[in-house]
Amino acid sequence: MMWFKGQHMGARAGAGEEDNRALQDLVAGGKAKPSFVVCHELSLDEAPTSYEHFDARDEGWTKVVLHPNGHGNGHKQ
Repeated sequence: MMWFKGQHMGARAGAGEEDNRALQDLVAGGKAKPSFVVCHELSLDEAPTSYEHFDARDEGWTKVVLHPNGHGNGHKQ
């Protein structure tokens, strides 16, 4: 039982606001290039199919960017 041992537990859904600002500055300054992480850029209509690939752990489906305006450009090389 955690509470008897003085343990604390916390959770975080993602990077904090301060981390986001620092990362934004790095990207804007050309020091960080997040594009190497993105494997596909697809339209929002393709979300179900892309999730199926991601969920199945298909090779090459690591980080997908979905564009709500329908201007995805497919697989990034």
